[in-house]
Amino acid sequence: MKVKKFVAPSMNEAMKMVRAELGRDAVILHSKVVQTGGFFGLFAKKKIEVLAGVDPDPLPLRQPDAAASLTRQLSAAASFAPLPAAEREEDGSLAREIEEVKALIRQFNARSSSLLYPPPLAEAERRLVRQGMADVYVRQVMDRLLERWYADKDGRSPAAVSAWTKEAVRDLLSTLPFVKTAEQKKYMILLGPTGVGKTTTLAKMAGRAVLEQGKKVGFITVDTYRIAAIDQLKTYADILHAPLEVCYNADDFRTAKRKLAGCDLVFVDTAGRNFRNPQYVDELQQTLEFDSETETFLVFAATGKYDDMKTIYNHFSHLPIDRLIVTKLDETDSFGTIVNVLLDSRLAAAYFTNGQNVPDDMVEASADRLVHLLFGAERW
Repeated sequence: MKVKKFVAPSMNEAMKMVRAELGRDAVILHSKVVQTGGFFGLFAKKKIEVLAGVDPDPLPLRQPDAAASLTRQLSAAASFAPLPAAEREEDGSLAREIEEVKALIRQFNARSSSLLYPPPLAEAERRLVRQGMADVYVRQVMDRLLERWYADKDGRSPAAVSAWTKEAVRDLLSTLPFVKTAEQKKYMILLGPTGVGKTTTLAKMAGRAVLEQGKKVGFITVDTYRIAAIDQLKTYADILHAPLEVCYNADDFRTAKRKLAGCDLVFVDTAGRNFRNPQYVDELQQTLEFDSETETFLVFAATGKYDDMKTIYNHFSHLPIDRLIVTKLDETDSFGTIVNVLLDSRLAAAYFTNGQNVPDDMVEASADRLVHLLFGAERW
């Protein structure tokens, strides 16, 4: 390995010198603060001394020996100790150090991921990745953890890192509108692809309105493509002693609304069908009425793939979606995709469901519940 020492005013400048002379495959073996210049110890300037190396004939990264070597080298680069307090400038030196470490991490991010962090942080990153969180959100959490790691050198226990990770994810989710609806709209419309459990979720919402709030409810279904769906909703309507109207077009929908004018709440079920077909969304827009009396929920299944969820949201985003519902949380152990969808859409989350029992197996969505799921807590 070719090894060379570089001295620069900052880590960023040192990295530029390393890349210019040794190339992008170079790794940082050691770094420290040094005093240069001055006269009899006076007026000396603080600089960064970096020891970097590069293998002139490297093996492919995917070979085990090369991967192990890269692991050791990058771990050393990512875990060098923070500067002693006496050597830091009073204003902003710690912040600059953290930013320089982040820059170092990003320089090697394309080649490796969890190998770039000290072991406790690497384990936290692996957990988030296993849960399916998107890279952009994992990076935001890891930036927070890296700041804590260098700011709290006396509290770097695995338990502390776990608590930091939960706090960072919770803070990320705190920007979302996990709030109750102060006033229910009269017409509650559920949209979503086939198989996500819209009809069952609709029945849970209606059942709670009857049993807990004493509301008089009615049902409208425009899911005329599946006879079984109408029969299923009719069963729920009979149990709740609620009227049910079946609609095939916009005229039927307006007639149904007039017939159910005496209801406090009207729950509208829609067909699933193939969400990739834009004609389906167009038909919904032509059949349904979206106005000030309507609240529209887009339903996702927690078992879905992130790419499919993004496509679903993009197709349905042409309609006025108010809130999201995530179903089938009992059928998966990975919940990062839920985080992704909520952060991507910036929409309010209404409910999480975790079973088929009506009206049970449904809770109001919250950041705390999602964090508990991500980190393996008991289901509710």
